[in-house]
Amino acid sequence: MQALRKTQAAAGLELVDVARPTIVSTDEVLVRVLATGICGSDLHVDDWTPSYAFITASLPVTLGHEFVGVVASGAEQGRRVVVRPSVTCGSCAACVAGNADACDRRTGLGMTRDGAFAPWVRVPARNCVPVPQGLSDELAALAEPVSISMQALRVAGDVRGKRVLVMGPGTIGQGIAVLARQGGAAQVVVSGFDDGPRLAVLREMGFDAVVDVAAQPLAAACAPHTGDAPFDVVFEATGVPETINQSLPLLARNGIVVVTGIHSRALALDLTTLVRRQHQLRGSFRPPESDWPRALALLDELADVMRPMVSHVLPLADAAAAFALAHGKQASKVLLRPDHGGDHA
Repeated sequence: MQALRKTQAAAGLELVDVARPTIVSTDEVLVRVLATGICGSDLHVDDWTPSYAFITASLPVTLGHEFVGVVASGAEQGRRVVVRPSVTCGSCAACVAGNADACDRRTGLGMTRDGAFAPWVRVPARNCVPVPQGLSDELAALAEPVSISMQALRVAGDVRGKRVLVMGPGTIGQGIAVLARQGGAAQVVVSGFDDGPRLAVLREMGFDAVVDVAAQPLAAACAPHTGDAPFDVVFEATGVPETINQSLPLLARNGIVVVTGIHSRALALDLTTLVRRQHQLRGSFRPPESDWPRALALLDELADVMRPMVSHVLPLADAAAAFALAHGKQASKVLLRPDHGGDHA
């Protein structure tokens, strides 16, 4: 079968022939992949930014961690599922105590073990989450990024009646915007940089206060929508650390910044101003496992709103073109579908 792999510790990916995976444990199942999303993390791995050098010891590895497929072995054979990519160890103190969310010896599908940019993938059975019957493959593949957006809202706290800025119009930012609006935010403004296609998707999702800061500073771009009123909560979903400094002058006293992006370089931050204005800087990363069924339920409930988030579905054989679309910000979420060529488990 063909798989999209990171083969060396340098920029670039390769579509190569590899053997179909085989089950090596009774705790695992084989999943026939239906669709896999290109994540910002995959773009970083393609570029080989320093924040992803941790996967070096696992090379070569097949990428792809946002996916939907059909279980092809075991008791749940035939069930359509999404798969949590974070694989707990099962043996640390937290896992033994039944608190898998606190596992500190995780591996990651599509990062440190083979993922789903391939027709077949071997996964832990416990990581499989059933997909609601009426939910499309395309929307089901958004479960992982939507769960990340859910965690960001949890970290922020109650947004009812608050003015919210979402920096970054990619899938995570789009999900945050939808959930903040659903959570009762008084206003949601979304910013991007040279992001016309993705901002257009947000407009299609019902967001009018979208700004492109390629031509003017963030404050000037937001002012027509806010009347210069400050934001109560800022979500950073850009992966560009400098955007945090750009947002702080727009943040109300006691305001909150939730950082969800993974950054390739450090940030110099004026801590004195942060202290005097009592700003709170909070990191947000992995949601609890219990969020995954909720993410799927939200996608099902909000399908009409979220459907524009998937802009392109291409065959795995066109991975290079798909990554070019994503790198160039000419697409929203790009999905790859593998060619099974009549191969069945």
